[in-house]
Amino acid sequence: MTHFLVTDDKPDGYRLEDILMLIRKDMLTRATKIADDRRPEALHVMQNNMQILQLISEAIALAEDSTKVLDKAFGHVKGGPPRIGNT
Repeated sequence: MTHFLVTDDKPDGYRLEDILMLIRKDMLTRATKIADDRRPEALHVMQNNMQILQLISEAIALAEDSTKVLDKAFGHVKGGPPRIGNT
């Protein structure tokens, strides 16, 4: 059973790309709070955050691509049977 994602047991769950977009938004909001901090620790954290944001953006693009492939191949049926995989 998943905690956040759409499954048979959780038809009201979220798409992966939606969760990742919310995380990215939260990180950007938090990053603005240290944007003017020139201490080495803040600069280090900001550099790490920029790399994480890039990876999250790449993950969003991959998740969106998977959704498009599944929608094209099997349609979008919320609450219907799984489009691929085992039940």
